[in-house]
Amino acid sequence: MPDMLVRLYTLPEFEPVIAQQQAQGIDIRRALAPEKHVVLEWIKRIFGAGWESECEVAYARQPIACFVAVYHEKPIGFACYEATCRGFFGPTGVSEEGRGKGTGKALLLACLHAMRNEGYGYAIIGGVGPAEFYAKCVGATLIEDSTPGMYRGLLPL
Repeated sequence: MPDMLVRLYTLPEFEPVIAQQQAQGIDIRRALAPEKHVVLEWIKRIFGAGWESECEVAYARQPIACFVAVYHEKPIGFACYEATCRGFFGPTGVSEEGRGKGTGKALLLACLHAMRNEGYGYAIIGGVGPAEFYAKCVGATLIEDSTPGMYRGLLPL
């Protein structure tokens, strides 16, 4: 899977997307240290140990480089940045229960706006699956010859 590049200085506004999530009862917010064990266990169960490991690195940053989507006091999605490499977005995932509500886009924008606020002009989305989603949401473009990129030689999980 290739990497994609995002211009952070041309991001869509975040406020309308967050308001749409709130209208559905979904809270998009930066993860908190006391809930680390809950979030990591949920990620491992739904998405696997690899993404759990990356999210644990995001929790080690200050501020925490992970955003969560919470619905009825349960996680339904997460997104991290600067977990694998500086300037990288990901991993990110939304549970079956949370899909189709715009939550993935909200989590993506939360992270990318945070990166912009931390001084980045660009972000790399590493090893993308849904390239069309990223192109549509934030104008991301494919980076030529970027497969397998930073994930070359990754140990089997």
